[in-house]
Amino acid sequence: MSIAPIHGTPAPLLETRGLTRILPAIVPVTLVEDISFSIGTSEFVAITGPSGSGKSSLLYLLGLLDRPTEGEVLIGGRKTHDLSKSETAHLRLEKIGFVFQFHFLLPEFTALENVMIPMQKLGALAATEQKDRAAGLLEDLGLEDFLSRQPAQLSGGQRQRVAVARALANAPDLILADEPTGSLDSVATEQVFTALQSIVDQQKTTVIAVTHDMDIAGRMQRRIHLVDGKIDYDRDQ
Repeated sequence: MSIAPIHGTPAPLLETRGLTRILPAIVPVTLVEDISFSIGTSEFVAITGPSGSGKSSLLYLLGLLDRPTEGEVLIGGRKTHDLSKSETAHLRLEKIGFVFQFHFLLPEFTALENVMIPMQKLGALAATEQKDRAAGLLEDLGLEDFLSRQPAQLSGGQRQRVAVARALANAPDLILADEPTGSLDSVATEQVFTALQSIVDQQKTTVIAVTHDMDIAGRMQRRIHLVDGKIDYDRDQ
């Protein structure tokens, strides 16, 4: 299930090999084609490209939310294409956190309770530990005064920071964000970007974010630019 490192070099955190996704139809639709790259720990990576270029499709493949038609995704050197559904779900819950354009917080729960949900699903911590960790994550994101508020009582930027805290709940190695600032104003955008940057700098977690915001993309460490489902360029900035 794993690939031995070469000459003692550890495997990349995330690697894709010839990743291709084709939707079957009378006229098949290629979402992404022959995508190959590797990403290490503590990287801050933007995925950019015009609408319809395959950005979100690629992110879903990286997050094991979809399966490739060809090629493979490796996490920490571990091949994922032959995992069962339950194994995939557990790996995703343990190793990957997700932040989407819309926060998808459960409206009936408080900020604290929303952040605890992934920990409850993984079951690695006792209830008191889950509560303490959730509170600490929210405090780290400047939300110490909002633990007991429900999503409707929070601003857009606050809700998205709760979503970031939830993504960090199980201390994943990788955060995948799909347009995390797409629905926010400039102030909230800066708050969320700062939160993601601090995750990379302080926690050494890798963040990969799909974004249309070229100002945000330009401030990230590396950019993978897609055109028509293929990599147009992949470079450090």
